[in-house]
Amino acid sequence: MSAATDGDLRDERILRTSPLRKLLARPELGSVVGALAVLVFFALAADGFLRAASLGTVLYASSTIGIMAVPVALLMIGGEFDLSAGVLVTSSALISSMFSYQMTANTWVGVGVSLLVTLAIGAFNGFVLTRTRLPSFIVTLGTFLMLTGMNLGFTKLIDGTVSTKTIADMEGFPSAHAVFASTLTLGGVDVRVTVLWWFALVALGSWILLRTRAGNWIFAVGGNQDAARAVGVPVARTKIALYMGVAFGAWVSGQHLLFSFDAVQSGEGVGNELIYIIAAVIGGCLITGGYGSAVGSAVGALLFGMTSKGIVFAEWNPDWFKFFLGAMLLLATLLNAWVRKRAEATK
Repeated sequence: MSAATDGDLRDERILRTSPLRKLLARPELGSVVGALAVLVFFALAADGFLRAASLGTVLYASSTIGIMAVPVALLMIGGEFDLSAGVLVTSSALISSMFSYQMTANTWVGVGVSLLVTLAIGAFNGFVLTRTRLPSFIVTLGTFLMLTGMNLGFTKLIDGTVSTKTIADMEGFPSAHAVFASTLTLGGVDVRVTVLWWFALVALGSWILLRTRAGNWIFAVGGNQDAARAVGVPVARTKIALYMGVAFGAWVSGQHLLFSFDAVQSGEGVGNELIYIIAAVIGGCLITGGYGSAVGSAVGALLFGMTSKGIVFAEWNPDWFKFFLGAMLLLATLLNAWVRKRAEATK
């Protein structure tokens, strides 16, 4: 080998990427820029937006979306999405409530049964998807319709109305409320426990994606599942696990819904799946898969929370919220596409 060739190889081996290029390659860059812009905008437009009480309200609104946005983002990185995620939250709450009430059991028994059933529904989505090779749109649309009908049908059949009976006076309710729906005071700010669940799921999702073999599998499956299968990646198991992750997030959200109000309306949750997907996309996930981050989904959820509450604090007509949400989605998608191109150009 010539000296020149040896020098070229040595130069390539010691080539370092600048911090700016690393920053431009981050999938959540667009959402962070958008979040800072929204923060500054509402800080100027709404007098009470930066108050401590307002911060707690914004974080709570963000967490109710963020708990689901994290597993939805991981699923989208894996190349799939779930249209049943919104109604699955309601299904989880209904199962927990009705089982506890009808069986006159401790509420924690209903919580445990709800976890098992919700995970089973997630596993069902993944199993059908991998066995039939049908698009996730078709599989989860079917699950969405079935769960929507079952939520209403079973609630009317068992309770005689469209809502469940209250379980506030049942054994185990206070402790379950503390775990899923309590409020803590941190640094003078009232923080709902869902914020802690949200942060924990973001940390767990980031660890899985960046520090484990399963994270490599998720990116590989989302990038090219045939190539991933050819090198030994367990594609079916990975996708089933991702759908079960979405189910776990739905279980946490469902228990929060139940123990916040002690009763559940069977028709809730329809349409929320789009909000979870929007938060993930704003956070840098691509519909085509193989790209995104858990942190980005958290920033996307925070953007959602700041916008929804910022409009209220600014005393604007809340009908404008959907306009802002659509504009953020479009701008974030364009910015994410630009970031992706820059990331590929620096490789």
